[in-house]
Amino acid sequence: MTDTKPLIAVIGGTGSQGSGLAVRWAKAGYPVVLGSRDSNKAKKAAAKITAMASPKNKWGNVRGTDNFSAASECQIAVLAVPYANQINTLKPIANALKGKILIDVTAPLKPPKVSTVQLPEAGSAVVKSQEMLGENVAVVAAFQNIAAQHLADPGNEIDCDVLVCSDKKAAREIAITLANDAGMTAWHAGPLANAAAAEAMTSVLIFINRAHKIPGSGIRITGTPEELED
Repeated sequence: MTDTKPLIAVIGGTGSQGSGLAVRWAKAGYPVVLGSRDSNKAKKAAAKITAMASPKNKWGNVRGTDNFSAASECQIAVLAVPYANQINTLKPIANALKGKILIDVTAPLKPPKVSTVQLPEAGSAVVKSQEMLGENVAVVAAFQNIAAQHLADPGNEIDCDVLVCSDKKAAREIAITLANDAGMTAWHAGPLANAAAAEAMTSVLIFINRAHKIPGSGIRITGTPEELED
């Protein structure tokens, strides 16, 4: 990262997960463009996020446009759409993503059994993105286990961690920086194939939420050096 923060495109930025991430990055001073199939819907969502900013705190600029324009303009893209729309959303913007980092938030949830693990034949939804986009796009898996309601409130402290997977360490580093800047603790969790664990954990957490009436459970990595010193 340089002193000039990169433009982040959130593809699917009008949904709860995408708009929540956009809120966090805008609060951290990043310029954000929301992408949607309906550009007017994206513009309205961007205006709503802009209205959250306190006059005393300088947020990054947030605007909305269509998916292809957002992918074309950005330095870093984030895909935050339902699993059923994942590949169909990526296909029209594939050329615009060449040479860039794509952070894919997809978890393979298949209604109505979203609390049951249902990984795709490829083993991971995000691996499917990498296979479709090819080596010219550095795909990163992250944020699958962060509840949207925690992201949406900019004053809420997110007390859970982010697992970051990618075949390219440099791309993981960038995603970890974005997570840290958004108020989360993130960890290198290995190659993209390991994203299957985070994707599966999403269904496990949904089950836990329902069984124990928890408003958005998450995971924490324990045994860190700081904890061992206590």
